Amino acid sequence: MTPQPVDSPDLWAGLPTLQDPPGEDDTAPDVWEDPIPLTGRRERPPFPAHVLPAWLGEFVTAVAQETQTPVDLAGSIALAVLATAAGGRSVVHVRGNWREPTNLYTVVALPPANRKSAVFALLTNPLYEAEKQLKTAMKPVIVEAELTARLAKEAADKAAAKAASADGDKRDDMVRTAVGLAQTADTLTVPAEPVLLADDSTPETVTSLMSEQGGRLSVMSAEGGIFDIIAGRYSGAPNMEVFLKGHAGDRLRVNRQTRREYIDAPALTIGLAVQPDVLRDIGKVKGFEGRGLLARFLYSLPVSTVGDREIITDPVPEETAAAYTAKVIDLTLSLAEWTDPAVIQLSPQADAALIAYQKRIEPKLKARGGTLGHISNWAGKLAGATARMAALLHLAGQGGGGYAHPVTADTMHAAIELGEYYTAHALAAFDVMGADNATARAHSVLETLRTHRWAEFSKRDLMVKLSRSECPTAADLDPTLNLLEDHGYVRAQPVVRTGGRGRPPSPRYWVHPRLTDPTT
Repeated sequence: MTPQPVDSPDLWAGLPTLQDPPGEDDTAPDVWEDPIPLTGRRERPPFPAHVLPAWLGEFVTAVAQETQTPVDLAGSIALAVLATAAGGRSVVHVRGNWREPTNLYTVVALPPANRKSAVFALLTNPLYEAEKQLKTAMKPVIVEAELTARLAKEAADKAAAKAASADGDKRDDMVRTAVGLAQTADTLTVPAEPVLLADDSTPETVTSLMSEQGGRLSVMSAEGGIFDIIAGRYSGAPNMEVFLKGHAGDRLRVNRQTRREYIDAPALTIGLAVQPDVLRDIGKVKGFEGRGLLARFLYSLPVSTVGDREIITDPVPEETAAAYTAKVIDLTLSLAEWTDPAVIQLSPQADAALIAYQKRIEPKLKARGGTLGHISNWAGKLAGATARMAALLHLAGQGGGGYAHPVTADTMHAAIELGEYYTAHALAAFDVMGADNATARAHSVLETLRTHRWAEFSKRDLMVKLSRSECPTAADLDPTLNLLEDHGYVRAQPVVRTGGRGRPPSPRYWVHPRLTDPTT
């Protein structure tokens, strides 16, 4: 039985109030196809370690075997390691004016007891060794620069003192000399000690470190505390600017009373392993989704191995570990001195593969009917992320001199396979974060229809029953009703207008018989 409208002008201001007149077109359909489930269990494929260069794929697989962890964990961290080595020192030229930096944001979500810290240590140790070697090489340069700057400052101060006490014709010459020495001293800078990695640092610390390090920095952590910091743990308000621009490579300028920092091409890499609850929490932080922070991460939600792990395992072979360490250190050191980034080109075949991939992605971004429409902010960056991964795989295979050779079609196809992997996991991650409001509301509408066993209903009937916090206005129902219609749960009735004055009738829908009578 169809529910009667509820009169409440103040609550339903702006909603149509006239019911459609009965007529031939109001006859309920006789044939209904089985409805399509709104969301089934998301397919989460395993990390495709086979697409990595041999030395890297072998190490990732061996680490997963020794630690009895999903290969996804080591695989995603490995990509962040490559991005730490090459980010800020290389870019990939896709086509035209389209260039992508080679830094990445990756996050793996796994429950406790999955040995995330152990895997992190094994993957990141070579970066710390590379950082140590960079510091050792830079130390005499820093000492010399400090001494030179101190001597220049002392000479300028002495010249200024002599000029101040001089008189007559000598004074003007001595002032000019003192000014010149002061200007020279001001131009001398002391290089900062090299830093590749930071932990859960504040946005201000990250900005300062990036400024000191020529725009490059990596935040790697086996915890999710960085999200709390970005959300305003210490400042009381979200501070996302450096994390937004640090991913895109957009110019970053900080002008405050206490500091001024300019970074023309920031390149921040983030590699995290967090608990699934962290994803649920960040999905609720105001501004994270709206400003695009969540859209910048490559998400991995592997199946936990806890409960199925072997107790005695083979350690990572020494030659495999040695090859990994040597390759990561070599890539890091070979690019460390670059100021203008190395430009990596795509071969025509690689570009053709990426274009074909973009053509496959684009229709999926449609707000209505597109499988990626509800995460279009994320999926809209997928082609760029794929180009970045292709460049990193290319450098991993070719070494620091890879910029001298274009990315091949095979490497691009490998990156596309990684893109497909992260797409499947992003859908699961955004489900956890509640990004699909239309689907969440659709489940509430279906529950309402089942409870009341309505054969048909109007938008107004639903608004009476749904919570205002869940569905504030009638307009918020439109994407949900479109989704339910696309999936075959409801059908819109034809609108029959009387030709009279007043508001148009409230849209009405027939309901799939299965919802009114589960035995149908």
